Amino acid sequence: QVQLVESGGGLVQPGESLRLSCAAPGRIFGINVMGWYRQAPGKQRELVAAIISGGSANYVDSVKGRFTISRDNAKNTLYLQMNSLKPEDTAVYYCNVKTYYSESYWGQGTQVTVSS
Repeated sequence: QVQLVESGGGLVQPGESLRLSCAAPGRIFGINVMGWYRQAPGKQRELVAAIISGGSANYVDSVKGRFTISRDNAKNTLYLQMNSLKPEDTAVYYCNVKTYYSESYWGQGTQVTVSS
């Protein structure tokens, strides 16, 4: 089963930064949308940011101006630069890839904890 590989989570203090990475195996073809989701304890999983193959991105309102999503199409790699982190950003962050063939792949999740 194909799975994405995430890295970069951790424990930081409010106001600090983290960069998440997600590597998609080369055998995933026709990648269209790549995105980051997060799920906090007791809450539903939500879309944080997504970027299409052409580079256009969108963000959930709560992270606009603080998070930046980017992708390296040659490396099938997705990034999420998170600045000015807040305690409410604490969650497990998941990478997702959707292809032009209606396939969807997920990573195993990486924990981000923002606490003083």
